[in-house]
Amino acid sequence: MRQVVLKAPRELEFREVPAPRAADLKEHEILLQVKRIGICGSEIHSYHGTHPATFYPVVQGHEYAGTVVAVGTAVESIRPGDKITARPQLVCGTCNPCRRGQYNVCEHLRVQAFQADGAAQDYFVVSDDRAVRLPDDLPLDYGAMIEPSAVGAHATTRPRELEGRNVVVSGAGTIGNLIAQFAKARGARKVVITDVSDARLAIARECGIEHTLNVARTPLKEALPELFGEEGFQVGFEAAGVEVSVRSLMECIEKGGDVIIVGVHAKDPAISMFYLGEHELNLIGSMMYRHEDYLTAVDMVSKGRIHLQPLVSNRFPLEQYDEAYRYIDAHRETSMKVLVDLEA
Repeated sequence: MRQVVLKAPRELEFREVPAPRAADLKEHEILLQVKRIGICGSEIHSYHGTHPATFYPVVQGHEYAGTVVAVGTAVESIRPGDKITARPQLVCGTCNPCRRGQYNVCEHLRVQAFQADGAAQDYFVVSDDRAVRLPDDLPLDYGAMIEPSAVGAHATTRPRELEGRNVVVSGAGTIGNLIAQFAKARGARKVVITDVSDARLAIARECGIEHTLNVARTPLKEALPELFGEEGFQVGFEAAGVEVSVRSLMECIEKGGDVIIVGVHAKDPAISMFYLGEHELNLIGSMMYRHEDYLTAVDMVSKGRIHLQPLVSNRFPLEQYDEAYRYIDAHRETSMKVLVDLEA
């Protein structure tokens, strides 16, 4: 079968390797024929050698969907022919975070495509505890986008309170867009998304996020009176992965507010300890997702409450994986979700 390996920064290798066999499945394993793969911004960091936790060489692909070929003897809820996706988290199950149910921050967490081999190949084996069955009528494109959707689902559970609060999402890339959509779906009062790209902000509006701000023209602090009047905003999500974004949210948010850090920062930002301490802000991390976030994402996407079609920027066959990465590099401001179609 075909397989795509990132050997080193900017060095992809295409291999022919033996396909996993149904006869070799363990009792809780599923053999999946991979049909779609989504390329994530974190993988672009790996491609450039700037991701802080990528082990080379590593098989690419952690956003994926496909059709079940065979299942182990103890798999109960998934059958051959089903469409599924799966969480790419490999956890120990025994550390303190795992024992308290916070396995998304497992002390020994390995994420496929970063610290463990991913799904950029024709066939892939997943364990049934990480698999999620997709509705029959859900397009495979959307199935491959459940992973980033789950990031948005999880991030919007991190504030102490979200319903009825005003929200600013900094960064209108795929993750920021999905966070804004989930914040709105979960009952936030007013959601504003900011970016420096008019193209990304236009896509956000296509997805139902009415209030957008280009901070390259009008800084957030200057726009606050027009955006929120005297109400201000109480929850901020940092999804841009840049220092100025964190600092702006901390400066502008209502005292006592929650700032959720979701973006991957290639360089640690310098933050204002004055705003953090004197304004008694809550600076909160958000790491990936848990299984319930996948289920929430599937439910909201399938019901049309989360809109994914405007996010699809382009697609490439598996043989053009390298071209897909280069396309993203060349279209930074306009590219959102690039898909790899293994059926092409």
